[in-house]
Amino acid sequence: MGRAQWMLEQAQPGKAWLTGPLEVPFGRGINFQIVHPQLEALHARLVAEGYPLFQPLRTETYREGEVAHTQRQLLVQDPDGYLLRFTD
Repeated sequence: MGRAQWMLEQAQPGKAWLTGPLEVPFGRGINFQIVHPQLEALHARLVAEGYPLFQPLRTETYREGEVAHTQRQLLVQDPDGYLLRFTD
């Protein structure tokens, strides 16, 4: 499905994609970013299958120091509670 980038996000109440209480094990606070070459097709398939979207397909901009990164993304939560962020 393309290149995968693992991202660790610091817990920030009110700012993170919290899916439940943060308690040991902390793996529930992780979201995995997966670059997908056909993001719209993936989105259409998830919608057609009725898979719940944690965050619908949209464009977001993130800052890394002085550099802004803009990407389209959607998020789903896997059965274990991990967030999968698919980007183009």
